[in-house]
Amino acid sequence: MTNLETAYALIDEANARDPNLISDGGASVPAELFYGQRMTAMLARVYPDASDDVRLAVRAQHIRRWEVPRASYPMDRPGYLRWRKDLGRKHAEWAGEILERVGYSAEQVARVGALVRKENFRRDAEAQAVEDIASLVFLAHYAADFAAKHPPEKVVSILVKTLAKMSDEGKAAALTLDLPAPVRAALDAALLAAAAP
Repeated sequence: MTNLETAYALIDEANARDPNLISDGGASVPAELFYGQRMTAMLARVYPDASDDVRLAVRAQHIRRWEVPRASYPMDRPGYLRWRKDLGRKHAEWAGEILERVGYSAEQVARVGALVRKENFRRDAEAQAVEDIASLVFLAHYAADFAAKHPPEKVVSILVKTLAKMSDEGKAAALTLDLPAPVRAALDAALLAAAAP
């Protein structure tokens, strides 16, 4: 096995301990294990020539996420933002421990950590690719559940914010996704809103 394959296997092993299960065609699978695999599949589709650093950051994006529950922070906007920032640091730390075990250099461990945290994604093309993939996976696999629980205007507002974080290439990829009708309608409305002067 290559270092990349070994790292994938160890990340998947960590995420297979997620007690939260989701359905995969009838079978129940650990949610974050499935999320990491969906991220890798989307990366292969949109950025097939991505570096190993990006591939690792994408696979480890939600590593052991359930260990830092949202409910452990205040249920307000500042609490949410702090939770997200702390999660990014923990994901990078946990991914780094695996990469060190596999034998990656300190420089690569640091680089993957920065990509997991999506640092400077506006100016760093690889961090932007990680952001694009996270946004596309949300649209393709999680937006429908979100839309079912919230009024249409909130869904459009969230998608406007999502689009604002994506590159032009990421937005173009979003238009190729096979989305449920409510998500497609919200995405079209968000694109119109984002294009308005």
